[in-house]
Amino acid sequence: MLWVKSFHIVFVASWFAGLFYLPRIFVNLAMTDAGSLSERARLLLMARKLMRFMTLLAVPAVVLGLVLWLYYGIGKYGPGNGWMHAKLLVVVLLLGYHHACGRILKRFERNDNQRSHVWYRWFNEAPVVMMVIAVVLVVVKPF
Repeated sequence: MLWVKSFHIVFVASWFAGLFYLPRIFVNLAMTDAGSLSERARLLLMARKLMRFMTLLAVPAVVLGLVLWLYYGIGKYGPGNGWMHAKLLVVVLLLGYHHACGRILKRFERNDNQRSHVWYRWFNEAPVVMMVIAVVLVVVKPF
């Protein structure tokens, strides 16, 4: 079980690195001048590659988490496991955030962005908040 848990943590941390950085690329894309085609193309290339890499990291993170929960029973049985339900909600929200990043990237690729760089700066804070909540839930197990 410790091997599964270790790799789960590694993949989650790596996935979060992408979730933290991709919206920063969106900030830069939103700030790019209309005539700066090479800068825009370079940022879009970076965003596409990061999105692909993030997705490849998210899959084993989720699968290993499910193995820990369903096979090893972590947080599954008995009273006092409400923290796991809350954490699963955070995971679902993170998957939704990941999906939203993909949709935003497609909008940038179509040159159809209608949001400011300030909006993306705020959007970038969501995974930080979700990570803090998930870590507190797993470590403290408040309920």
